[in-house]
Amino acid sequence: MKASDRVRAGLTFAIILPEPIDATPAPQPMALDVLYEDEHLIVIDKPPGLVVHPAPGNPDGTLVNALIAHCGPSLAGIGGERRPGIVHRLDKDTSGLMVAAKTEPALAGLAKQFAERSVLRAYKAVVWGVPSPTAGTFLGNIGRSPRNRKKMAVVKTGGKPARTHYRLEARIGDAASLLDCRLETGRTHQIRVHLAHAGHPLVGDPLYGAKRASAPAPLRAFSRQALDAHLLGFTHPWSGKPLRFERRVFKDIKELIDLVGTTKARQ
Repeated sequence: MKASDRVRAGLTFAIILPEPIDATPAPQPMALDVLYEDEHLIVIDKPPGLVVHPAPGNPDGTLVNALIAHCGPSLAGIGGERRPGIVHRLDKDTSGLMVAAKTEPALAGLAKQFAERSVLRAYKAVVWGVPSPTAGTFLGNIGRSPRNRKKMAVVKTGGKPARTHYRLEARIGDAASLLDCRLETGRTHQIRVHLAHAGHPLVGDPLYGAKRASAPAPLRAFSRQALDAHLLGFTHPWSGKPLRFERRVFKDIKELIDLVGTTKARQ
């Protein structure tokens, strides 16, 4: 039949769905911190240092490889392959909560929520200095940096609108502070770019920040961007049940805060 053919009463249609084939990324067993899993989706706590998806420079050893091994036959097939549906990503050295779909309908449902900005995502960020005001919203279109194609930047023309809400939670010594950041949009490196543009880059960020010579040694020695996705909330795409996952800040960031000491922000 042609796409332009009209459907008439009495016609019978047969839809044949082929069995999903094995995914191109190879399954690679590795320890995963699974917070929730059912036949539709899986929620994991990604550690820093783990790449989400195979790409040039990281062809394997990724979260996708690990999920294929972990889920096995329960992956019902996305795009004709037994592979997880990645609907959002975290940078390699950002820790935190992620959800992945195990079926095509779950992928479509989750993707719709991300597109509609109805997913709750909150991050803890250790930044240099203290923002003023201590709560507000970072605005500015984000696009590829014209000076360094490996970086993103707040650009005057082009790019995509981006909005990040922030609130000061505590001062960390005299050099840094702990922020709660909430994404309204989800651009590449969004929190890192907005914070750096505001003059408060993430502690340990090798791309957008710089070490402060006068800062306490633990802050100067922190070896990754101090960003942790600690809260994730969404509606289950099959049952319609609201799901919310939250945990304390990742252990290495907590240890950093404990070493330097904090002063709680006034509410």
